[in-house]
Amino acid sequence: MRNKKNIRRKFLKAGLATSIAATIPFESVLSKPKDKLKVLVAGGHPDDPETGCGGTIARYTAEGHEVVILYLTKGEAGIANKSHNEAATIRYKEALQACEILGAKSKFFGQIDGNTGITTEDYKKMEATLKEINPDIIFTHWPIDRHRDHRICSMLIYDAWVYTGEKQPLYYYEVMSGVQSMNFNPTDYVDISPVIAKKWKSCFIHKSQKIEEAYKDDHAKMEIFRGLEYQCDYAEAFVHVRQSPKGYLPS
Repeated sequence: MRNKKNIRRKFLKAGLATSIAATIPFESVLSKPKDKLKVLVAGGHPDDPETGCGGTIARYTAEGHEVVILYLTKGEAGIANKSHNEAATIRYKEALQACEILGAKSKFFGQIDGNTGITTEDYKKMEATLKEINPDIIFTHWPIDRHRDHRICSMLIYDAWVYTGEKQPLYYYEVMSGVQSMNFNPTDYVDISPVIAKKWKSCFIHKSQKIEEAYKDDHAKMEIFRGLEYQCDYAEAFVHVRQSPKGYLPS
């Protein structure tokens, strides 16, 4: 009986330690790379990569790494009382300005906002795009998202990653968790406090989306909440695909 009690105590003690450890955020295990990285950040529309991980993008470019932002669409359906062509022209310019602020390069996949899809040809095109960019690390939308365009972007990137050999670290970012991204439980964090003003500027440049007016009620709360989890002022959170290598995240 005594041995059974001792075993039970040890089991409970080990379980408690594991539970506590699981609640403590951890950083990327990789140290700062010596060589320049090429980082790919894919999003459904202009403003998604910026609001979801604009701070992380700014941290990468500040360290001299190359970041390519791949937009699935030009946001054709994103401005009320504007035709698709009119909205695309406006949002395309906003995306270019946002990339300039963040020090990133832009690329557009060519699908249409609100009418995106997944076909065999789309899979092949994204695979070719991924081979062309040849990134060292990939970020894209969390696949459980209310917005169909976000889910499609995520699936196309994931499929391309699989069929090009699963070589790169793959991370998912969140967009307005609880409203759009669902069941998002982070594995990794990036402290964006040093670049928060630059992130905000890149987000607010999307004036057609009135982001600045609504920011304090959604994205700002998320940055502060993730900062509380990571014990800093502002943070962005990510889910690492465990079947992919561990990638370098700015600490």
